[in-house]
Amino acid sequence: MPAKGKFIVFEGCDGSGLSTCSRMFADYLRGKGYDVLLTKEATDSVVGSTIKNVFLKGDEKLSPLALQLLFCADRANHLEIDIEPALSQGRIVVCDRYVLSTLAFGSLGCDLSFLKKVNADFRKPDLIFVIDVPTEVSLERIQRTRGGTELFEKLETLKKVRANYFKLKSYFKNTFIVNNNRPLDEASQEIKKIAGKVLKL
Repeated sequence: MPAKGKFIVFEGCDGSGLSTCSRMFADYLRGKGYDVLLTKEATDSVVGSTIKNVFLKGDEKLSPLALQLLFCADRANHLEIDIEPALSQGRIVVCDRYVLSTLAFGSLGCDLSFLKKVNADFRKPDLIFVIDVPTEVSLERIQRTRGGTELFEKLETLKKVRANYFKLKSYFKNTFIVNNNRPLDEASQEIKKIAGKVLKL
């Protein structure tokens, strides 16, 4: 078991499979005997639920900056209530979305340098996986599994977000882009291999 907790984040466009990959990886770590917290953003807190159930569904309009500041407020609470306590207990935290999501999605309508400043003092992940598939594949998966789309889930928007993730690859150390447009087991094996090499898990 690790002497101190590790913070591992999964990022990517909607429909890329990042939630599936993060869940599979958390299960893999539990199978190895690690104590794992699997969590995600936006959270199920009052702020996070409002983001997911009101603004991302388009039921209410909100300025791009106000929306991103809500994501940051949700993140601050997430860190204090869930992530930091788990890490202090030596647990491994696997998080589905974090700061790179704010930068990749939020910079479409907000100043990137400002978003970086707002997020600058939040804990930096020990390891980040950006789960990547072609944009057309993302959108097809979204439409097949959900039958509808949310605020950012349009072809041209997702293309820009995907490009932003590639541009941001060097923003945090230990960031790896994983191709998930192939059998899921192959992507999963690559994730395990990278985690073993970088964090000795």
